Amino acid sequence: MALVKPFSAYRPRKDIVSDVAALPYDVYNRAEAKEVVSANPLSFLRIDRAETAFDDSVDTYAPCVYAKAKELLEDMIDKGEYVLDTQDMYYIYELTMDGRKQTGIVACASIDDYMNGVIKKHENTRADKEVDRITHVDTCNAQTGPIFLAYRAQANIDAVVDNIKKNEPEYSFTSEDGITHRVWLISEPEDVNTIKVSFDGLNDIYIADGHHRAASAVKVGIKRRDANPNTLGDEEYNFFLSVLFPHNQLKILPYNRVIKDLNGLSKEEFFQQISNCFDVVPVDEAYSPEAKCSFGMYLDGQWYKLTAKESIIKDDPVDGLDVSILQDNLLGPILGIEDPRTDKRIDFVGGIRGLGELEKRATTDMCLAFSMYPTSIEELFDVADANMLMPPKSTWFEPKLRSGIFIHKL
Repeated sequence: MALVKPFSAYRPRKDIVSDVAALPYDVYNRAEAKEVVSANPLSFLRIDRAETAFDDSVDTYAPCVYAKAKELLEDMIDKGEYVLDTQDMYYIYELTMDGRKQTGIVACASIDDYMNGVIKKHENTRADKEVDRITHVDTCNAQTGPIFLAYRAQANIDAVVDNIKKNEPEYSFTSEDGITHRVWLISEPEDVNTIKVSFDGLNDIYIADGHHRAASAVKVGIKRRDANPNTLGDEEYNFFLSVLFPHNQLKILPYNRVIKDLNGLSKEEFFQQISNCFDVVPVDEAYSPEAKCSFGMYLDGQWYKLTAKESIIKDDPVDGLDVSILQDNLLGPILGIEDPRTDKRIDFVGGIRGLGELEKRATTDMCLAFSMYPTSIEELFDVADANMLMPPKSTWFEPKLRSGIFIHKL
């Protein structure tokens, strides 16, 4: 049984929401973040990445950076740029990319559901990356970037959403990358109850994107529980800001691979070795796999189609993933990339960048590229249901949720 509760959000005024809404903090390096904030002083990135207010000599994780984030957020609230809703409600957040819509419920998920496995993970998190967001949330006393959750579609929720979307949206804007964002309010008690009861009936919710933000929010909640022995369980720090999407509206893009060298092999030796596990056929143009267990490969200006031989295809939820097939039968044993998390000879390119980016990388700082067939949402569910973890860089979700549209104060 999942506890997914309505809440009262701080939201930006309608006239500035398009300027405030920002891509997640972790898609930028420091220089890129500074450039975004310089071009758009209202961007929420200035709060999510408050080091942009300082000279580069100031450490990204210095205490003054988090203090500045709190100051900037409180200033926006004080000036009326953010306004607190007067009742608890759910929100509808629709994103449209290339004509495809995905519509989620903005709500607060339970840290207990995260700890007891109702909210399921498919990735490991790194403690050093958690510390930054723990400090940010704790200092700002607010969650500013929603966690992207998925659930198996529910007809009752779909019906409420479809009905409310017939009305004029609260927000409607198109961001610079061409994504259209629209928001509606779910405030009628009957609708709120339908949504709540529908989530109450679920035993499985999945983190699609935002594992580090989720882990950080949970640890802040635990910290505050420990500091308050009289906690009742309904305090806001027991919940984290989320957008929950039905599985049948989500699209996962491939997460492609580029490799530095052939591990000392000649081109002929390399082809001889990979032919033991893959059928290799040259193709006339850039190749994007059309089915599972097939891969594109780009080397020396030529694309190839690789098809995994039956002998290396497995039924295991993790070992059967395309990213595992490539890693376990080519990247590891042939190219010597044993740990893709740490090996500097491999890099990862989100599918949103296209095959041209693979060709570019393979002719500049790398020599070899692989285009992947995307992991499916059903595969993600299977891995999480089995209490297993995916290899790194298995999924790339688009479009990305914007930060700063909804603020959950603790």
